[in-house]
Amino acid sequence: MKGIHEIIVAAAVLLLPWGLRADEGMWLPSLIGQRIEDMQAKGFKLSAEDIYSVNQASLKDAVVLFGRGCTGELISSEGLLLTNHHCGYSLIQKHSSVEHDYLKDGFWAMSREEELPNPGFTVSFLDRMEDVTSQVLKGYKPSMSEAQREKLVKKNSEKIIKKAVSKGKGLQASVEALYYGNQYFLFVYKVYRDIRLVGAPPSSIGKFGGDTDNWMWPRHTGDFSIFRIYADANNEPADYSESNVPYRPKKHFKISLKGVKEGNFTFIYGYPGRTQEYIMSEGVRYIAEVFDPQKIALRTERLNIQNKYMSADHAVRIQYSSKNAGVANSWKKWQGESKGIKRLCTVAEKQAYEARFKEWAKGGPYEGVVERLDSLYKLLEPYAFMRDIYSETVRTVELASFAYNKGDSTAFYKDYYMPIDREIFVSMTESFGRLIPEAYLPEYYKVQLEKYGSVEAWSEAFFADESLGLAAEYYRQFENWYKTSVAPEAQRIECEITLLNRDYMQGQMEFEPSRAFYPDANLTLRVAYGHVSGYQPADAIHYAAASTLDGIMEKDNPEIFDYNIPQRLRDIYAAKDYGPWVNEEGKVPVCFIATNHTSGGNSGSPVINADGNLMGINFDRVWEGTMSDLVFDPDYCRNISLDIRYVLFIIDKLAGAQRLLDEMDFE
Repeated sequence: MKGIHEIIVAAAVLLLPWGLRADEGMWLPSLIGQRIEDMQAKGFKLSAEDIYSVNQASLKDAVVLFGRGCTGELISSEGLLLTNHHCGYSLIQKHSSVEHDYLKDGFWAMSREEELPNPGFTVSFLDRMEDVTSQVLKGYKPSMSEAQREKLVKKNSEKIIKKAVSKGKGLQASVEALYYGNQYFLFVYKVYRDIRLVGAPPSSIGKFGGDTDNWMWPRHTGDFSIFRIYADANNEPADYSESNVPYRPKKHFKISLKGVKEGNFTFIYGYPGRTQEYIMSEGVRYIAEVFDPQKIALRTERLNIQNKYMSADHAVRIQYSSKNAGVANSWKKWQGESKGIKRLCTVAEKQAYEARFKEWAKGGPYEGVVERLDSLYKLLEPYAFMRDIYSETVRTVELASFAYNKGDSTAFYKDYYMPIDREIFVSMTESFGRLIPEAYLPEYYKVQLEKYGSVEAWSEAFFADESLGLAAEYYRQFENWYKTSVAPEAQRIECEITLLNRDYMQGQMEFEPSRAFYPDANLTLRVAYGHVSGYQPADAIHYAAASTLDGIMEKDNPEIFDYNIPQRLRDIYAAKDYGPWVNEEGKVPVCFIATNHTSGGNSGSPVINADGNLMGINFDRVWEGTMSDLVFDPDYCRNISLDIRYVLFIIDKLAGAQRLLDEMDFE
C-alpha cells in the first residue's frame, strides 16, 4: 500500500476534472483551484481566490453554518442573514403562542428594537481550513492497532485544535477525517452567539404545500426566514446584550435581479451534512431494503398519531409543528431514496464494480478487502437493525427522555401534549416488542408486560405517575439494554468496517486513477456547481425548471391547511400589484431547480450565479433524486431553490418591510 504522503498527493491529483458525472461533487473550497477551469468553462466569471481566500475577503465570508444543521448567507453590511423558513422554524415556534402565532401569521420586525433574541443559538463563520494530515498522523507506525491509531489521532488533533483556537476571540475548531481517514483537515470557525429573528413569512407561504409538496417538483414554497447577527462594539462574538450592535461582515452577497433561465450556471456554497458515495453494495442494500422501509413504516405510525391531534386543536398544532415537520422530512426523503436506488439498480452496479475491483486487486495489497467488508456488513446487519428500531420506537417517547435527562420543565411542557405521547408510547413500545428478536428482548420489557398484562395497561401507570419515576426508569432500562446488548458489538464491527473502508477508499483511488474523487459530506463547507435544468421523471412527463405565483394560485384552497394562502396574497394577485419583482413574462417567479449536488445541511445555502451574486436560496431536492447521498444521477438529481425575487416580493408587497430592502445591494 502507498504511504500517507502518497495518499495526500493522490487525493489532490484526483480532484482533476476527469471521469466525473455531470455536475456531481461537493468540493473543498480551499482546493477549488483544482476545479476552477471546469467552472469557468461552464460560465463562472470569478476566480478561485474570489471563492475562498485567507488573505482577503471572499465569498466564504458571507456564508455561515446556521445552528448545527443548516446554512445561511449574509445579504447586507449590517449582519442581515437569510436562511430557510424550515431552518428557523423551531426558533419561530418558540416565540409563538396562541396570542402571537408567528407560525400562522408571520413575523416582521419593523425596527431593530423589535428583533427577537434567541438565547443559545449560534452561527459560525469558517475562518480557515487546512490540510493537517501529517500533523494528525505524526508518530503513527504501521504496526499500530486501530485503537492505538485512534488514540494517536485524537491526541494530535486536540493539540492542533488547542493551538488554533488560542489565536482569536470566539474561535472553535475541529479536525475532520476525509476519505475515511486517508486525509485530515482542520476547520477553524468564529462563532457568534447573539442571533435575532428579523422576519418570517406566515407558514402558509414559508411552508406552503406542507408535507404533501415536500421533496416534490413543481414547488411553490416561500421557504425563507431572516435573522440578524449582533456583535460587541469591536465586532466580536458576545452573548446577547442590548448594547450589542449589528455585525459588520467581511463580505456580503449582492442580490441579482437578472433572473433565472434554463442553462444558467449555478453554484452552491454550504454545509452538506452526510453522504456515503463510496460505500460498498451491502451497505447500500441494507439502506434500500431494510433501513428505509422499516423506518418509513414506524414514522408513518407516529405521523398519523400527531396529525390526528394537530388537526383537531390549533394550540396542539403550534406545539407540534416543528416536531411533526422533523419526523415527516426524513420519512418522505427515505421513500424517494429507496425508490431511486432500486430504479438505478445501484446495488447491482456496485456489485459489478466490486467484481472488477476484486479482479484488479488479486495478488496485491487490496486483495480480500471487498470480501472482508461484505462479511462484516452481514455481521453488522442484525445489530444495526436493532439500533434503528430502538431509535425509532421507545426512544421517541418524549416524557421518558425528559424525565431521565431532567430537562427544563418550562420549555418541555410548553410544547408537550400528553395524549400524543401516550398514544405513541403504546404504538412504539408494541412495535419494539414485535420487531426485536425474542432472544434480544430486554428482560425489563418482558417483566413489565407480565406485570401489567398489556402495553396499554403499562401506559396507564406510566402516565399516571406524577413523580416521573416510571418514565425515567423506562428510559434508563432500555438505554442500558442498548448499551450492553447492542452497541458494543455494533461498534466493534463498525470499527473494523471503518478500518477496511480506509483501505478500500485508497484502493479505489489507485484502481481508477483518472476518476475525480471528492470527499463525502460531513457538515463542512463545500462548493457544488451545476446549471439550471428541468428534468423528465417518467415517460411523457417533462418538468420545466421554474415555477411562478400562478402555480400558487392554482393550488390555493382555503379548505386545506397547507394550501390556504393569506388573503393579502390573493388580493395582490388579483390586482397584479407585483412591483419590480417579475420575470420577462411579467409573472412573479417562485422556485427553480438545478443540477447542483446537495444534501441535508445545504438547506439555506446561497445559490450563486456566474457573477458571484445571489440568485436564490437552496431548500430541498426533488423526490426522484434523494438517493444522491449514495449515488448521483444527473438525469434525476435536482436541487430546489427559492428564487430571490420571490423573497423580495414577499418582503415588499406582503410584509411592507422596506427597511430591509434598503439594506441590500442589488445587481
